[in-house]
Amino acid sequence: MVNFIFPQMKHEEKPPEENLTELMEFVLLDFADVPHLQKFLFGLFSIIYIIILLGNGTILLITKLDPGLHTPMYFFLGNFSFLEICYVSVIFPRMLTNLWTQRRAISFAACATQMCWFLMLGATECFLLAVMAYDRYVAICNPLHYPLVMNHKVCVQLVAGSWVSAIVFQIGQTFQIFSLPFCGSNLINHFFCDIPPILKLACGDTFVNEMVVYVIAILFVLVPFVLILVSYGKIISTILKLPSATSRAKAFSTCSSHLIVVTLFYGSATISYLRPKTQNSAGTDKVLSLFYTIVTPLFNPMIYSLRNQDVIMALRKLLCK
Repeated sequence: MVNFIFPQMKHEEKPPEENLTELMEFVLLDFADVPHLQKFLFGLFSIIYIIILLGNGTILLITKLDPGLHTPMYFFLGNFSFLEICYVSVIFPRMLTNLWTQRRAISFAACATQMCWFLMLGATECFLLAVMAYDRYVAICNPLHYPLVMNHKVCVQLVAGSWVSAIVFQIGQTFQIFSLPFCGSNLINHFFCDIPPILKLACGDTFVNEMVVYVIAILFVLVPFVLILVSYGKIISTILKLPSATSRAKAFSTCSSHLIVVTLFYGSATISYLRPKTQNSAGTDKVLSLFYTIVTPLFNPMIYSLRNQDVIMALRKLLCK
């Protein structure tokens, strides 16, 4: 099971740390292997980052300003859009700076901070997707009790729980990883401080650290995914029992956007982390990690705006003001 979750993290005996100088900073190689594309990549990623900020910022704005969107589903959507903005902002500004200045050094503390925020926000995204699935489950399977079950207080508690639950664990995991001795090479063959490339630079035995990573991955990735599957299993079962094709289509339309986002998030993560690893797969890993990092934040606003009449009407009202 653990190798299925993170097959790229195969335990290896590391050289002992004796007689080696402790590292004070790392170097993010990002896309240094394609020097002729640095300015092009800077322009491309700048445009993508701006689109993500504008798209998710617009969703966040209309869910706050439009009274017609003051419902649990859009409350969760607004929080999810804010989370996506935070998620990409942990990675993109430094990556863009590195591409523009060609200065790729990152301090020990900055690297640990970036990893910690990335892990916390990634875990929060998993939990928030599970909360959104539960919201759709209550709305479709228990519509008469929906206003009572999903009242504002409960919604706030669910969102707060999604944000807070990961903090202690991910801070602890980051502290444990960066408490390891780092010596020898300081080159991180990635565009941000992710766990697998950092552990490769650690001296000594990292077996315990890798086991902790696997356990936390099960708690914060697999458990929410199972909850999502259970919710949608019950949703689909309920929809299939509806008497008419029109009512089935209407019921499914209320959760189709969320289902697409879940598929994108877990599908891209599966491609990035669960594919077979080879000796020279670092370049491919970076490209797939980039895809995994940007695909959901980039397409989330498009999915909810193009497939949701309430969001489209709110956008029109906002633009007409």
